[in-house]
Amino acid sequence: MITTACVEKKVMYELVSIRDVAREAGVAISTVSKVLNHYPNVSEQTRGKVNAAIAELGFVPNTIASALSSKKTGRTALVLDVNRHAQTVDEIPMRYIIGAINRAKEMGTDIITVFFAMIAEMDVDEMTRYFQSQSIEGLIICGLSKDDIMLRRLVEGGKFKCVLIDAPGVSECTSSIHIDNEKAQFEVAKKFLEGKSYKKILYLSGKKNAYVSEERLVGMSRLADELGLEVLVRNGNFSELEARKLTMQYARSKDAIVCASDLMAIGAMKALIDMDIYRPVCGFDGVSLMGYAGKQMHTVKQDFQKIAASAVEELSRLMAGGSGQDIVVAHRLIRIKYLDVIS
Repeated sequence: MITTACVEKKVMYELVSIRDVAREAGVAISTVSKVLNHYPNVSEQTRGKVNAAIAELGFVPNTIASALSSKKTGRTALVLDVNRHAQTVDEIPMRYIIGAINRAKEMGTDIITVFFAMIAEMDVDEMTRYFQSQSIEGLIICGLSKDDIMLRRLVEGGKFKCVLIDAPGVSECTSSIHIDNEKAQFEVAKKFLEGKSYKKILYLSGKKNAYVSEERLVGMSRLADELGLEVLVRNGNFSELEARKLTMQYARSKDAIVCASDLMAIGAMKALIDMDIYRPVCGFDGVSLMGYAGKQMHTVKQDFQKIAASAVEELSRLMAGGSGQDIVVAHRLIRIKYLDVIS
């Protein structure tokens, strides 16, 4: 269905061609091309006739074809998995988009955004043709999980230079960039729990088969062994609604709640308010929404815009002939509050 839509869009754009504009203006095709590319050696009269024809016919220049014909390369795609289980706007993808676009603009490179849902029904060959039709040479992929089999095969195929955010897979043409999720989860939960009387813990893990979920769970398990904690693990799927349901189901018999994301922590807090009981809650990610929750909650602060900017830089290095590498980005432990999100 997505492939068909793309084809239909292409046909719509090609209903009016550069040949049609030339015929309408009474000039050669090469003259129209000169006007479109702002060549100086075209008279104002001719330029006016061509622009009038473009306006009359509603002609849309094919910028992709122009890039190809001028040998302009280096076009990249930011491929994102948006959290469709979130009941509020998930700011993390937006932070990635802002960071990538700003850095690409500074570097003078062209970048487009593609969502997982747009390519979910495609096999590897269809994905390859789709990206090649957009003149894409490199991919920055955010949120790749074990369930994304076709996309993983595309990466492993080596036809595109790739940077994976929060997923493993270093090779000659692929780099990985991430925080140390296991260490971060261990550290923030230890700071939250150590020295307290909390022993029975509800741990709300993230999306099933997501690499970050598994890494954070390992960190929590390691802390449980060190502190002698009794941890009940339930899959909250990075959803505040699911976290709310699980908190209402299990929180009364637990001393504290540790969440693998801030959105789930917000859902857990909402449930505790509705239940009229107190349980301390720990988050992960450091999203600005946490500053409005009214609690100074322990969380892990990630600079998503900086991570995306670094991914753009790394992809440029790969496309210039560099080899893939594993890049670990620093994280911070904070107690996020209102002033953190307005200053």
